[in-house]
Amino acid sequence: MKSVLLYGDDVHQFYLLGWEEVEEEGIVQTNQYLIIDKGEGVLLDPGGAHVFPRVLANVAEIIDLKRIKILFFTHQDPDVTSGITMWLKIAENAKLHISELWIRFLPHFGIYDRNRVIGIPDRGMTITLKSGTKLEVLPAHYLHSTGNHIVYDPKAKILFSGDIGVSLFPRSERKQVVEENFPKHVKLMELFHKRYMTSNIACKKWVSMVEKYEIDYIAPQHGAVMKGTVAKEFLEWFKNLRCGVDLINEIYGR
Repeated sequence: MKSVLLYGDDVHQFYLLGWEEVEEEGIVQTNQYLIIDKGEGVLLDPGGAHVFPRVLANVAEIIDLKRIKILFFTHQDPDVTSGITMWLKIAENAKLHISELWIRFLPHFGIYDRNRVIGIPDRGMTITLKSGTKLEVLPAHYLHSTGNHIVYDPKAKILFSGDIGVSLFPRSERKQVVEENFPKHVKLMELFHKRYMTSNIACKKWVSMVEKYEIDYIAPQHGAVMKGTVAKEFLEWFKNLRCGVDLINEIYGR
């Protein structure tokens, strides 16, 4: 599937990068996103080594790799980070943004140059782009990672949510964007969120923070982007979700 322009004007664009044409059995499908602002790129959750060739081709179709300035990682999972050394080599002018909690693990990926690493504090931070647009890096701790951040783009009104909002489609039924019938879509989300999210306390805290923003799209790291009313209905559902330690007896089976 081709890349999708979720938002675009003369200065600022936000892309969902294309998916693999063939669905591979046993491989977790992942989304990667590219923001371009005045010709400079921000790559969100570039992905693992397995998808690197496809993502590289997607990005190169849109922007010169030397113009990528930021590689943003929500958390430490391999489907997010295992391509990290390749991206630092290819995007030679980019700096890596990741939670301060995970910086000490970067040498296990072969990364020793701290000059290219910016640690994100627990409370988040603001990233000012070339046009003056300010990306809001917001905490999403324990949803599911202990050190986890997401990104709100106020220009595009897109919330890049990482593993929050994930949907897992049956083979041959995947969609890039969903904008209606949340009751049907939520059935593709329930099992993942009940197991991978830590607790309802974390869910409620996160929703109380992000619902203050004007959101046209919620863009997760797996599955479909949620648009319009579906995005709003997801926040209401997520706020009331029992998950993780709330279900500890069920998870342990006794």
